Amino acid sequence: MSRVAKKPIPLPKGVELNIQSDNVSVKGTKGTLSIAKPAGIQVVIEDGNAQLSTNDPLLMPLTGTLRAIISNMVHGVSEGFERKLELVGVGYRATMQGKDLNLSLGFSHPVLFKTPEGITIVTPTQTEIVVTGSDKQRVGEVAAKIRSFRPPEPYKGKGVKYAGENIIRKEAKKA
Repeated sequence: MSRVAKKPIPLPKGVELNIQSDNVSVKGTKGTLSIAKPAGIQVVIEDGNAQLSTNDPLLMPLTGTLRAIISNMVHGVSEGFERKLELVGVGYRATMQGKDLNLSLGFSHPVLFKTPEGITIVTPTQTEIVVTGSDKQRVGEVAAKIRSFRPPEPYKGKGVKYAGENIIRKEAKKA
């Protein structure tokens, strides 16, 4: 069986795991998340931990994947996820206009990004963006979408980059 699937999922206080025949839902202080569960995978709660198992050898890899997703859901509804972005470049700014993110990225027009449901975007400074939410996948998608408006270029490193991202620089042309 998958080594990942063998590891139990600890359920912190305030997190409720609800298991149905074809669905697993997790409810916590930050919201509720759910995912479809294949028929051959069993989820059992004992001693404050959730354990996944299967008898079908074809479902073993899927069991590990489902365990990782449920673990991320438990972490998301209890603590949440965040992704930080930085704007590098002269005149590059980010501001919030209500629920929308207004980006000045060197184009002739400002880029307006509407915040999706279940995601919170904050701009602590003009060059920082913090994306938070309970769903790890949606937080990553939103951060990637914001980054895609102006990805960092390899010569000066200007653009929208993840905090801590290392941009591999190219050498400029020689005369």
